Formats: sequence, structure tokens, C-alpha cells
Amino acid sequence: MNRAVIVNAKRTPIGKIGGILQEYQPHELAAPLLKHLAKGLEEKINDIILGNVVGPGGNVARVSALEADLPLSVPGMTIDRQCSAGLEAIRMACYLIQGGAGKCYIAGGVESTTTSPFPSKARFAPDKIGDPDMGLAAENVAEKFCISKETQDQYALLSYTRSWESYKTGLYTDEILPIGEHTHDEVFFKERKMKKLLHRAKPVFKKNGTVTAANSCGIHDGAATVLIMEENEAINCGLKPILRFKDSEVAGIHPNYPGSAPIPAIQELLNRNNLTIADIDLIEINEAFASKIIACSNELSIPFDKLNVCGGALSIGHPYGASGSIMITRLFYEVQRRKNLETNYVLAAIGSGGGIGIAVLFEVVN
Repeated sequence: MNRAVIVNAKRTPIGKIGGILQEYQPHELAAPLLKHLAKGLEEKINDIILGNVVGPGGNVARVSALEADLPLSVPGMTIDRQCSAGLEAIRMACYLIQGGAGKCYIAGGVESTTTSPFPSKARFAPDKIGDPDMGLAAENVAEKFCISKETQDQYALLSYTRSWESYKTGLYTDEILPIGEHTHDEVFFKERKMKKLLHRAKPVFKKNGTVTAANSCGIHDGAATVLIMEENEAINCGLKPILRFKDSEVAGIHPNYPGSAPIPAIQELLNRNNLTIADIDLIEINEAFASKIIACSNELSIPFDKLNVCGGALSIGHPYGASGSIMITRLFYEVQRRKNLETNYVLAAIGSGGGIGIAVLFEVVN
């Protein structure tokens, strides 16, 4: 079987809705990343696969490829699996390489919530099942798994602290490709200010609830893509494989509890590969809501010292279709910084509207 490896990864800065990236259409966010990753490999690229959730419709991946001046022979495919879309794009590219369909893909996701033509969320489930807004769904998860506001706030503060430290120490620098004059993510709160925000924030989705604006992600713009190649092809091109695709799993659960969807996906993925959480060095789970992360951490016994170690979406933002590929980009650079990995396995997972969870397992290439 062919082996798929990630050899490069980049993301844009993340901007809040109506913020630093407000002038950029989705294809204008993705194109610089494609151009950067494709440099010197333009004629080898089999396809561009991008996740996109809130528009503008059409085939964003094809438009982005053309905007990036890639060869006309590079087609482009856009997929929508809601918040899982960016991770699904990477997963799909890995399987295409394994199956022999091609040897070189750029995959990831892009989202411009600012320029989206859609005034409200899409339908995630029929009314007979229940189709809650994501904030209410986060409340459902908090109630089901008995997660207090205090616990959610504690985790949110941890995420903000980690992101602030990562920003101050330059850990994000390598993964970011500047867009115009913008070189850094837009919003960072220092620990003291964040403590005040968490303390003052009131429930916004449900009376007497526990989910607040401070322990939830914001609405953001951004993009992230990775270069995936067949391993021998990458080596022949003088490129160093960093992450080798091992396996993945997709799970479906009740749409009222989408935040807990990574739990069965991760469980099945680990069971099939005869692994436990102890065998995984680093884990990224999208931080759409603190309640989601606490539920996943508690149910899977994931220690915080290996979970979202550089911060996550609670602090830097959640540009929907790009978030899964942002997590893979984070893992790509973090494993290169660490020389003390014990097991050489890393994992990324995300839950999305409709009750879908995706988990992807990678082996670190030594």
C-alpha cells in the first residue's frame, strides 16, 4: 500500500468576523497558501481539496487554484462536512494516495464568515430529531456530562493562557503565512483580562445555563492547508516526511450532542489500532466550546498536558471549515519542536453539526 505523508503545512492568521481579513474572499485567503505549498511541485499536484462551510458556494478549491496561478490541469474539489470539512479534506487526500489515485495533493480548509452570503446556519438535522443551534448543543453536552460553568471557565482560561504564551514565545510564527500586512492572529487576551471576562460572562444560550461567550469560540475568518504526498515520491523530490497517515474513523451520534461526537470516533480508532490514549503523544480536539473539550477529556481520560498544548479555537478562533486543517498544521510544527516524544503517535479530532465526529491518527516520521 502507498503511504501518505505530510511534508509541509501553513495557515493564515486568524481574524475575527469583520476584522483584519474582512476584505478577503475565501479564494483570496486560500490562494497564497496553495501557491506557497505548491512551489516547485506545480506540475506534480493531482488535486486541491478544500473544506468550506459558509460559502460563497461554487467550487472554492478550483477558484483558489486558479487564483494561485497553478496549472490549469489542477482541478480542485470543495467539500462540506460542516466543522469537520478541513480535517475530512486531509483524510480524503490521504486515502486517495493510499489507493493509488495520485501522489501529490494539497488539502485543508478555508472560511470567510465575514463575506458569507448566508444569514443563518444551515440545517443540520430534521425537526423530528432536533436541530439545535451550536450554543444550545453545547449546553446539551454540558448537561449530559455534568460539566459546570466553573469547569468550563477553568479550561477556557487554560486555553487562553497557552495561546498567549505560544504567541509571546513565537511558537505560532512558523505555521503562519502572512496575508498582506497581517502576520499574527487578531485576538489575544492576557490572563488577568481573561479572568475578568470569564467571571463576568453570563449564559447566552439558555437561561440558567453554563455556556457563555467567554467559554465558547468566536466567529472567525482564516485558512489552512497541508501538502500531502506519497512517501517515496516526497523523498525523491528531496522533501522530508513529518507525519505519516496511519488510520481514521468517522462516527455519527445524536445531532443534539455534536460536541461529544469525537468520543466514539477516537475510541473506535484506538481500538482498531490496538492503542490507548497513553500511546498518543499529542492530541488536538477542536475547541468550539469548553464543554465539548471537557466531555471528551473526561470520557476518554485525556490528560490536559497532551491536549491542545499550544491553545486552540477558544482563544484564536474557529473558522469552521478551516479548523480541522489548523489542528493538523499545529501538530506538524509541534512534533518538530519536540525531541522527547515517547510513542510517535499524534491524533486530531473534531465534532460537527449533525452529530458527526472525525478522528485521524498520524505516526511521526523519525
